Amino acid sequence: MRTLSLIALAAASLTAAPLMADGHVEPAATPAEVSLSADELLAPFYAELQRSTALPVAGSNPSLPGDTTLTRIAFGSCNHQSRSQHMWAQIAAQNPQMFLFIGDNNYGDQYWKGDASLETLRSAYQLQADTPELVEFRANIPMMVTWDDHDFGFNDGGANFAFRGWSETIFETFWNSTDEVRSRPGIYESRMFGADGQRTQIIMLDTRYFRSDFEAIPYQAARPPLGPYVPSNDASKTMLGDAQWEWLEAQLAKPADLRIVVSSIQVLTDAHNYEAWESLPLERERLYAMLAGREESGMVMLSGDRHAGGVYSETPAGGTEAFWELTSSSLNYSFSSTEANTAREPDDKRLTDFISEENYGMVDIDWAAQELTLRLMGNESQTYVAQTFGW
Repeated sequence: MRTLSLIALAAASLTAAPLMADGHVEPAATPAEVSLSADELLAPFYAELQRSTALPVAGSNPSLPGDTTLTRIAFGSCNHQSRSQHMWAQIAAQNPQMFLFIGDNNYGDQYWKGDASLETLRSAYQLQADTPELVEFRANIPMMVTWDDHDFGFNDGGANFAFRGWSETIFETFWNSTDEVRSRPGIYESRMFGADGQRTQIIMLDTRYFRSDFEAIPYQAARPPLGPYVPSNDASKTMLGDAQWEWLEAQLAKPADLRIVVSSIQVLTDAHNYEAWESLPLERERLYAMLAGREESGMVMLSGDRHAGGVYSETPAGGTEAFWELTSSSLNYSFSSTEANTAREPDDKRLTDFISEENYGMVDIDWAAQELTLRLMGNESQTYVAQTFGW
């Protein structure tokens, strides 16, 4: 089967022509019929592709009973499928009750040639399906999963990624997503664990499927060293989309004693111009207001993406509560050294060095003391960072 190129898609979009399963486009009748969306144009192609091609599957994963009192959770991000998978054994040795895989779980966008079938993304997932370390880990440790740009399928991509529907199908098939996730666009979900008094809610946001484009820094001869984006106060731009915002508000109104809110990109920091909530300040203010107005509970935010990590804290303007965030990145794809990264990115909201060596995150819950301990652990499970706070 020939793959559908971006050029063919553009032609199809302009003519509203029927899209055949082999990627050919038939002539349209009249310009007046130009009304089909990219998803509608691609539907026959993907139906045939799904019929004729077996999508990769991650393998079995035990479910965590809803009455489990959570005391230890591990999480991580930025795992290149072609690099060493040594971290899975390190994480498993810490005996977490569950693992949150929070984005850039593979790098399936690398070397992508623009085909609508997303061959490189499917190949990345297939390589993961054939990775014994991940298969063994997944067979023993319950997981919840969200995505970031590289396993979404397009670097820094959002709602304008034309093939996001097919990417979602690949994701949901591979990770065996819940019926809740499969029932709607996007991959956000929430689960509750434990009884009243020790009830933990885990909220996994989707910061890709609905997200508006960020505003790029205008061209300049000397490129900024810390990213290509500037904050935009355009009220029409969204991070989560209307449906997910409505869903999140409903989730935060549910009774819980502790909430763990997962965003694939960083929330609190203003120290860089890479992808982060700071790029859409109005959306971040909306998030802060919604979190502050939640049904009373403790809370911590988890994030990844940066190929470095640390502990962050801030009391948003006009609020009285200190928000906490632990960023962990990357599992096996580090770029720099902690010393260099810490010096390059000063940040008064970050309470620790900016740990750039391979790391994963740990959250320990002490219910008796009502305290959380946040840790960044290295590739030999050494502790790089530890921070305890109460709620």
